[in-house]
Amino acid sequence: MSKKSFTYVAGAIATAGLIAAGALYIFWNDAVPVVGSALTAYETKSAAPGTMTTEVAARGGVTVVPRHTPDNASMADGSTAMDWPSYNKTPTSQRFSALDQITVANVSRLQVLCTYDTHQRTSFEVGPIVVEGALIATTEHDIFSLNPANCHLNWRTHEDYKPANLLAVNRGAAYLNGMLFRGTQDGRVLAYDFVTGKRLWQTTIADPKMAETTPAAPIAWHGLVFIGNAGGDSKGNKGRMYALDAKSGRIVWEFYLVPRSRGDRIRGPQGASPLDKATWRNTVGNPVTGGATWTSYTLDPESRRLYIPSGNSGPDFIKSVRDGANFYSESVVVLDALTGAFVKSIQVAPGDWHDWDVSSAPVLIQTRGGRRVLSVAPKDGRLYGFDLTTGAMIYRTPVTTVENAEAPFEVGKNIHFCPGTNGGAEWNSPAFDPTTNLVIVGETDWCFSVKMQSEKEISSVKIGAPYTGNTSLNPYDAYGKADPYGHWAGWLYGIDADTGAWRWRVKSNYPIMGGVAPTAGGLVFFGDMGGNFYAIDATNGRRLWGKDLGGAIGGGVITFATGGVQKVAVAAGFTSITWPTRSATGTIVILALDPAHVDRP
Repeated sequence: MSKKSFTYVAGAIATAGLIAAGALYIFWNDAVPVVGSALTAYETKSAAPGTMTTEVAARGGVTVVPRHTPDNASMADGSTAMDWPSYNKTPTSQRFSALDQITVANVSRLQVLCTYDTHQRTSFEVGPIVVEGALIATTEHDIFSLNPANCHLNWRTHEDYKPANLLAVNRGAAYLNGMLFRGTQDGRVLAYDFVTGKRLWQTTIADPKMAETTPAAPIAWHGLVFIGNAGGDSKGNKGRMYALDAKSGRIVWEFYLVPRSRGDRIRGPQGASPLDKATWRNTVGNPVTGGATWTSYTLDPESRRLYIPSGNSGPDFIKSVRDGANFYSESVVVLDALTGAFVKSIQVAPGDWHDWDVSSAPVLIQTRGGRRVLSVAPKDGRLYGFDLTTGAMIYRTPVTTVENAEAPFEVGKNIHFCPGTNGGAEWNSPAFDPTTNLVIVGETDWCFSVKMQSEKEISSVKIGAPYTGNTSLNPYDAYGKADPYGHWAGWLYGIDADTGAWRWRVKSNYPIMGGVAPTAGGLVFFGDMGGNFYAIDATNGRRLWGKDLGGAIGGGVITFATGGVQKVAVAAGFTSITWPTRSATGTIVILALDPAHVDRP
């Protein structure tokens, strides 16, 4: 090739490269999901079939946890015994169902009754609810109502808007007095008519221009809707909690979960708070950031206290620019539900630098031993129990691999740690089975590596931009580099609610991120990110039944009854740019016993 020809070829290649780079820049938000889907499809083309093993902790030769019918209110769902009326079933987030038609003896006859395909490839993390004879679920843009007897569509309402980020997610809806409520990925809360799906009102509580969103599943009580904002991993964004009037959408109160700064927007009456910046010793160029809330919430109707899980401080991985305890990040924050006034906080992961949010809603428990316990599973790979009366920590039990957790991150050096930034636990809460006195929690066993930025680099990040502190040119590694696909596992632990000692544990070859549903039939239902759905014996973790549902199970697992028949519903088909799972469309799968073997009441 002549020098002149070489120059022409090199120039053409350079021009093509510039055009491609320009196109990638212009269509970045479209390119990232497409490329991510292609990479995931390649990684998962040889996905292994599901496997699970069970280990029982022997106690003096006893390898089965005894069951009994408790005398407390945890056993009785009252008028909602047949339903699943909230994200975690009850305001106290116990997730236990008193239904017992499906049992240890007959669960082998469980089969798929019907399915509803959303025809959307989306991070299908919705926790479905069943109330007033309908199953309600959501996607990033849609809310829909199904007949749970046959999966027929009652109505489906689409919301056309531009999301504030690339995570196509919504975790579900709340119900109250003939109305439904949900958040959106552009910072709004929407209300709908339960029967028709007609939108009734909208209220904006977050700024999409700052990458703030409202993906959490709200809860509703006493004429109020409770929800907060996500986006605490973007510079300058602060977590806030809201109570909205259910009839009108008016903001009744607002509570900043981390200290307000001058110029921060006030959207409604402020809940009384003692919070100041004394625990935030931030360096110049690094404003108070974090404490966002993005899953769901817990409420004690008797004390009217609202329990809020708060996310990590920002930047995620560089502690030196935000020295101090950073109140009230990575905590369970307790407020008066009616006024928004601060009651107390329990900081679960103080001083964290791993992006280990206190993510999922805590569980309020009356144990067999008579203790009132708050149980919570953050992303740090442990299950915590706190005495609700004294606030003292009772236990801190590892429930997945925890390694190198105390190693400081270093500029320019990869530090490997477990669990990674995808947990541990994530958006689904633990469950409590009062018949066995076990807290049951699903976990991811997947490690990450982080190469920390310098203080100069992190200080130069623009307000509203991603603010993690990890050095990477790969957008999929903004929160650290995950170990290779398949170098992971999942755990399901049964933990004594009084002592924190594990009684049995199940290991899957895929992470366990979906909901967990224990029942009075002596069963625990759960699924994994390989799409494998299981029923196990609640007393010993022994596998009784399993089926591949065709797509990762990252959403809710619930049980309810219609027409005198107990059913189980699963949100399957989770597909995300942040998880290498089989590409599938979000699908509601409803299962029931073979009709020939149903013992009707």
